[in-house]
Amino acid sequence: MTYPKRYTVTTALPYANGPLHIGHLAGVYIPADIYVRFLRMKEKEVVFIGGSDEHGVPITIKARQEGVPPQQIVDKYHKIIKDSFEEFGISFDIYSRTSNQVHYETASAFFKNLYEKGVFTENTIDQLYDQELKMFLADRYVVGICPKCGHSEAYGDQCEKCGTSLSTTELIEPRSVLSGSKPILKSTKHWYLPLNDFEPWLKEWILIGKKGKWRANVYGQCASWINEGLKSRAVTRDLDWGVPVPLTGTEGKVLYVWFDAPIGYISATKELTNDWEKWWKDKDTKLVHFIGKDNIVFHCIIFPAMLKAEGSFILPDHVPANEFMNLEGDKISTSKNWAVWLHEYLKDFPNKQDVLRYVLTTNAPESKDNDFTWKDFQARNNNELVAILGNFVNRVLVLVNKFYDGKVPESYLETDFYKLNISEYRDKVDTLIENYKFREALSEVMNLARMGNKYLTDSEPWHLIKTDIRAVSTILNTCLQLLANLSIIMEPFLPFTSVKIRNLLNMKEKKYNWDDIGRADLLVAGSKIMNAELIFNKIENEEIELQVNKLHQTKILKENKISGIPQKPEITYEDFSAMDLRIAKVLDAEKVTGTDKLMKLTIDLGNEKRTLVSGIAHMFSANEVAGRQVVYLSNLKSRKIKGIDSQGMILMIQESDGKLVFLNPEKETENGAFIS
Repeated sequence: MTYPKRYTVTTALPYANGPLHIGHLAGVYIPADIYVRFLRMKEKEVVFIGGSDEHGVPITIKARQEGVPPQQIVDKYHKIIKDSFEEFGISFDIYSRTSNQVHYETASAFFKNLYEKGVFTENTIDQLYDQELKMFLADRYVVGICPKCGHSEAYGDQCEKCGTSLSTTELIEPRSVLSGSKPILKSTKHWYLPLNDFEPWLKEWILIGKKGKWRANVYGQCASWINEGLKSRAVTRDLDWGVPVPLTGTEGKVLYVWFDAPIGYISATKELTNDWEKWWKDKDTKLVHFIGKDNIVFHCIIFPAMLKAEGSFILPDHVPANEFMNLEGDKISTSKNWAVWLHEYLKDFPNKQDVLRYVLTTNAPESKDNDFTWKDFQARNNNELVAILGNFVNRVLVLVNKFYDGKVPESYLETDFYKLNISEYRDKVDTLIENYKFREALSEVMNLARMGNKYLTDSEPWHLIKTDIRAVSTILNTCLQLLANLSIIMEPFLPFTSVKIRNLLNMKEKKYNWDDIGRADLLVAGSKIMNAELIFNKIENEEIELQVNKLHQTKILKENKISGIPQKPEITYEDFSAMDLRIAKVLDAEKVTGTDKLMKLTIDLGNEKRTLVSGIAHMFSANEVAGRQVVYLSNLKSRKIKGIDSQGMILMIQESDGKLVFLNPEKETENGAFIS
């Protein structure tokens, strides 16, 4: 395969009007990160560009809702997004923002270049105007009845029910989102990019040049737009937040966000390096955009037309857009709070970045919309990461420490290792990643772990140790070398797990690349390895129930605009009176080994002591719990949790954001006191 000299890889810029959710990760950022980490391991020259989109109407709407300036909104959410990406392991070379001065300068210069070349057309149009607020209404400031499907809450740019692209003047009975009043039409001048002028070129470049190369969903959407006939598209709008139009007499006008945002890739590269032109103007550079399907037209038709009009920039080679990730059977909705937010996940599941990376990649919406469920998340963690990959790591390390005092044994028959055909797995994964098939590629990595488990089970070194020490030495050396290879081939997908395995194998002194996969000598005989540690922990039902409840409760709160947790089904007095509620004192508290959320409590009921397990370790330390008096449900049937007989349950207050608060008596009272 012929490789380009270098790669410029970009990801869609998330709006800085809210945090990241799993739809963003599955659609754009995880596949992009896998691809970039893979290229780096192949020692390719690559730059990975990301940033926050800080202009546009969603920002100004959020600012109006909160009664603060737009800059305050973008500062807040840019930090949340940037910090979340870093903690989650998305390995940008730079994560910039479109409110930076370098972006204003770059976007302004790009516009002026096209303006001076005569690319734009100028048109005076009638636009909706809010007389009460004395301002033109951008598309998202207008709602009305969709002329296509009749949905009563269609936006001025799109109906979210039927997906039809609209203009504000097409809406039936339009009204201002800001004042609720009926807007009037008022004349205003704007500059347009005449996409119809680029139609012949786009037909050849996409319909002929990209056929069979781009994903079917990407090519199909582009073909549909082009075949329907392209129209001029405004590149400016009347708004007080954004990059000002760099022409005299244009006060109150800014660059339309779809025009200014993709230029953010270029300005971020400028911010990163003075040698930015080689990443954007050298024909030996391959440009790849990772986006969601809602951005296909902008990145495959409009931005390429802009670049073509400018004349000195390279064009995108590939745009591997994913479909949408749904959540528990419904479309992710930020307005209804129907989402799994990344920053909250990182708090609720500490050190489990790779679990989410794994689940979202194995279920990636590469060719169709897919669904994330918390039950599937739990099952994939427990049945695949724990039972297959984690189990193989643990079994091998336990046996090597038991039989060889933690030292890598000799291999007396290297053909055992080469029979595993690890280099074939490497080549399969290589080809799949090159073709942007990340889900299949990760499946092959897990197949390698499955093969390791099967090889170890079939070889039975725990029986052979009594009769053939040399064979056992070879078997365990082979398993260790396979583990070392696994730690390399999985790095693009599960980078945190890769580091954990290498640390256990004492491989941390060297940087490994893609060509090291398939070697039988990654570990030297006699070198010391560490004691076995669990690299994945089981996720308990209680943890999943908490997440499902939190999801439904916050959605209901958002929809009903109420505070407090929604009521459960009605019960009778007899149901309530059957509960035996007591005051108890926590004598001792300790985190349950191998879990993130479970805490073992020893409590005093006055006349007896009991033990129970509570899912609070992710929110409280043992010191914060010990010594407290709590409300205790004493007649709840006991059950085994992590091998501990849990006798009852403590009661907590759950706030609307999922936070837990202790129920405390107003003043300390006797232990065992009955609550009636």
